[in-house]
Amino acid sequence: MAHECKIAVVGLGYVGLPVAVAFARIGKPVIAFDIDPQRIEDLRKGCDRTCEVAPADLRRSELRFTCDPAELAQSNFFIITVPTPIDSANRPDLHALLSASRTVGSALRRGGIVVYESTVYPGATENECVPVLEEASGLKYRADFSVGYSPERINPGDQKHRFETIPKVVSATNDEALNMIAGVYGSVVTAGVYCAANIRTAEAAKVIENTQRDLNIALMNELSAIFHRLDIDTGDVLEAAGTKWNFLPFEPGLVGGHCIGIDPYYLTHRAEQVGYHPEVILAGRRINDSVAARVARQCIRMLLMGNRSGRDESGPITILGLSFKENIPDIRNSKVVDIVRELECFGLTVQVHDPIVDPKGAAKQYGITLVPRKELRPASGVILAVAHRVFLQEEWPFITSLLKNRTGIVLDVKSKLSRDAKPASIDLWRL
Repeated sequence: MAHECKIAVVGLGYVGLPVAVAFARIGKPVIAFDIDPQRIEDLRKGCDRTCEVAPADLRRSELRFTCDPAELAQSNFFIITVPTPIDSANRPDLHALLSASRTVGSALRRGGIVVYESTVYPGATENECVPVLEEASGLKYRADFSVGYSPERINPGDQKHRFETIPKVVSATNDEALNMIAGVYGSVVTAGVYCAANIRTAEAAKVIENTQRDLNIALMNELSAIFHRLDIDTGDVLEAAGTKWNFLPFEPGLVGGHCIGIDPYYLTHRAEQVGYHPEVILAGRRINDSVAARVARQCIRMLLMGNRSGRDESGPITILGLSFKENIPDIRNSKVVDIVRELECFGLTVQVHDPIVDPKGAAKQYGITLVPRKELRPASGVILAVAHRVFLQEEWPFITSLLKNRTGIVLDVKSKLSRDAKPASIDLWRL
């Protein structure tokens, strides 16, 4: 029965494109829709700027890339995978999700199924999206069409945990729709399908997955602040503690991106709507959001100490990496930007280098001009903010080549540089 479905994937970013390609690989025709004409043009040419899908997969005959909503009418099984960010007040921003629902609703026919993968708070699918589907389609929920929720678990840049190899949680309006959705996903997800009790349960499962990670990283970031005051290296402490079988291997760091730094706010928003003020979750968010400023201020302290010792600290600060995560070009909610802004507030000149990120995107989204390696001015300090493979391949010879007279300060946010190989002329700080 699942193989009778005519699939459309709406939203072709880090989540949607791998989903569309997975179905195409098993010979299922897929309408792959996105509102961005440039994105569609690039994909038709076999170019994926997210670097998640190989050109050969993009050229599969089963994939039909389009930005024409009229083509969605050929489908009866819609998978919506659009971004769900937060606004400047950290409140859920559902504009893209509701717009996608309106587009799909216009193409929805009796017997159709709409599955949402975008992260939302518990209740959003049925309370926010379904009314839009009904209005745009003229159909009635449950009587004429069904809805499901299957949280995305895409981990950008991870070649081991892919869409097909991660257990897929599914939920639906009723048992018939649930069986259909489980069958469709089960045809491509080799790791198996888990049927949640209901849609709200699946929505809640998604937001707590990333909330749990956010809180664990917040604990590490707070421990890091404590250990620095005690003059203890956090990495050494975690290595020692990690010898116990049940110690969880989390590390301190910048928490950005489209999931971990965003999803907890969806849960806290819904909690406050029902009269509960979350304390632990919001405390974790405050701690993680403060790390960038902590790194910047540590940089300033080290520069002042260098000045007092007679070192020339008049050069710029070079920041390596702008994406929110190593080895990917995604700059959404990058906390490196906060480091840049904090340093600039203190009057420092900052130059950012990231060979993986699209310079046009950095300029458009953040007003940051990425500097090619050959154009970097000799710096007084280097902040290794994102541990891209390309930075670590040369390690210290690369880092010292960026400094004035090969001396100065280096802040290693992810603690990836070898302390044993550190030149004596370098003052090193690790988060």
